[in-house]
Amino acid sequence: MKKRRKFTSEFKSIVALETLREQEPLHEIAKRYPIHPTQVTEWRRRC
Repeated sequence: MKKRRKFTSEFKSIVALETLREQEPLHEIAKRYPIHPTQVTEWRRRC
């Protein structure tokens, strides 16, 4: 069974700020950091 990864609030804010800049598509940002695009969307909403 895979262990669930935990991300720091600092990491989440870095990723969310990148999406707010809108220089790259969301799926490209998610690919750069090995995370699911849905996570990126959720973190962006919380900013």
